Amino acid sequence: MELKVNGEAKSVSADPLSISDLLKLFKVEMPDMVSVQLNGTFVDRPTFGVTLIKDKDEIDFLYYMGGGQ
Repeated sequence: MELKVNGEAKSVSADPLSISDLLKLFKVEMPDMVSVQLNGTFVDRPTFGVTLIKDKDEIDFLYYMGGGQ
């Protein structure tokens, strides 16, 4: 399956693949702190395990950091 992850072309052999599986596959650090966009739409965290990735999908992992003064 061909995907675009954070703007980079990636090839994965797993199918079916959920967002939770993808987070593990790409060893995403702090998965509890990441938001996921699938084809430009934010995915609700409770559905990560049941939202399936399809060939040619575009996935972005977005990290939000606090801070400032």
